Amino acid sequence: MEKIYLYNTLSRCKEEFKPIDDKLVGLYTCGPTVYNFAHLGNLRTFLFEDLLKRTLVYNSYQVKHVMNITDVGHLTGDMDMGEDKIESGARREGKTAWDIAEFYTQAFLQDLNKLNINFPDIWCKASDHIKEQIDLIKELEKKGYTYITKDGVYFNTSLVSDYNKLSHLPLEELKEGARVEKNPEKKNPTDFALWKFSLPVGLRQMEWKSPWGIGFPGWHLECSAMSLKYLRNNLDIHCGGIDHINIHHTNEIAQSESATGKKFFNYWLHGAFLNMGNGKKMAKSGKNFVTLKSALEDKNIDPLAYRFAVCQVHYRKMMEYSLKSLQQGQNSLNNLRSAVAALGEELGEVDLNFQMKFKQVINNDLNIPQALALLSQVLKSKIKDKDKKATILDFDRVLGLDLGKVEKKQEAIKPWGSKIEGFNLKLTKKIVELLNKREEARLKKDWTRADKLREEIISLGFTLEDITEGQKIVVKNHE
Repeated sequence: MEKIYLYNTLSRCKEEFKPIDDKLVGLYTCGPTVYNFAHLGNLRTFLFEDLLKRTLVYNSYQVKHVMNITDVGHLTGDMDMGEDKIESGARREGKTAWDIAEFYTQAFLQDLNKLNINFPDIWCKASDHIKEQIDLIKELEKKGYTYITKDGVYFNTSLVSDYNKLSHLPLEELKEGARVEKNPEKKNPTDFALWKFSLPVGLRQMEWKSPWGIGFPGWHLECSAMSLKYLRNNLDIHCGGIDHINIHHTNEIAQSESATGKKFFNYWLHGAFLNMGNGKKMAKSGKNFVTLKSALEDKNIDPLAYRFAVCQVHYRKMMEYSLKSLQQGQNSLNNLRSAVAALGEELGEVDLNFQMKFKQVINNDLNIPQALALLSQVLKSKIKDKDKKATILDFDRVLGLDLGKVEKKQEAIKPWGSKIEGFNLKLTKKIVELLNKREEARLKKDWTRADKLREEIISLGFTLEDITEGQKIVVKNHE
């Protein structure tokens, strides 16, 4: 197998990826808290994780992928204060907490489908694993890591000497951030709840009996309990957004390693934020977010245009949201699909030289932007069209842009940057190819070639003019 290098937040450097099992990779990705629709920032994280999984599979690894569904225990404060987000959502919409969780779980699955994100092998809901979470608290209690306050059972972080090893922040800085949510009964600002008591009992819709009292599990506990249950012998990669580093993932490591005495995951990968264009991250808490529906579908933009836009920015770099970037993603995707369709229906052989280069870039910490650039090189190369198509579709196993599913209806899809007008206008393969060649010439500012191609298109019974969006092609006598 080719070597894969991944940036490990734990070591703050790229490391050669070496799974515990030579052929099987254990992958845990933090799933959604299902109290509202996922926004584009959330979905960017799930897209990066999908690209990671596809890269592993492309390298012939079998991947056991586990994702949690947080349907209880995630409080409105990132640590242990405030109301449960599910209960809050239920009150907001006048539904039961169970109905809210189910509705937004299904909405999330629909978003994954629209973005061509492969589902995990195992979905696990927090509410279905209460026993496992209670058992984990019992183990921590037996080893002396817990204490009880009026509102719950807490983990004593002062007993963990390397508590800050993931965040790499001075302990005092972590403590200062934790003081935002004040609880005078906590022994240390960074201590976190393992089990919260229902106060009063019966007020909550989601509560369970435990050895310490009726209540519900803390948010951090579920990921530890479920990843240990399903990946105990394959704790290879744990993923999430960078906002999980300082609190959620730090607490996962502390409680898991304290309970088991063993390392909890070897590689930690984190995706960067999607900003709203004002320097602020997209977040539901700040009410500055857009969903897949509001940002794309309501504007007739293909959801895969967002996938394409995400592929253009490395997962560890901030990405700025704008309608213009989504429209550009749509245009780029149309261009790519048209170019692939123009290669014909015959599939040849994957070009091994290009495949080797493709593996090198994706295996270098998921350098997907460079992979897209390589795809353009394939289209411009001198290899046979049928081999170009086979090579591009091979790349698309990782990119996930469904480039092979459009050729049969491609004639009805407008080429890159082209506006089509006329009665029942269907472009032939030749016209699509000419338009794409002309657009490429325009981008290169090769005006002589662009003019010659324009004359050829007009000779075939069309009028053609250049507009802001690209090219406008019209059937003669049908303006």
